[in-house]
Amino acid sequence: MTLVEFEKDVYAAALASDICGVPLVRRLTATAINIRINITTGDIVDVFYNEASGTTAFALIRQGKRIFGADNTGGWHVHPFHSPELHIPHASPVTPAQFLFWIEDQIKAGD
Repeated sequence: MTLVEFEKDVYAAALASDICGVPLVRRLTATAINIRINITTGDIVDVFYNEASGTTAFALIRQGKRIFGADNTGGWHVHPFHSPELHIPHASPVTPAQFLFWIEDQIKAGD
């Protein structure tokens, strides 16, 4: 996947979500992109992709700390809500839309 394709996926997922503001590219290099999305709870979603290494990372940040995440460093895994220090293996790649859906689900559940 190219940086442009990844950026388009993030924008499409955020714009389709009821909880997301407009994504903001924080950093863009020849091989990597970092995007930030403010969400309605006041939390922040940080998204990172490195085209050269294939590394992808998603994090939900609250008061400067990751409270939920997913990345493929060492294989796809999830850092679950309420125990973000854990690494729970995930069988398939996580997409921007899926990550935002998980956050929406958690918000609906009352977190």
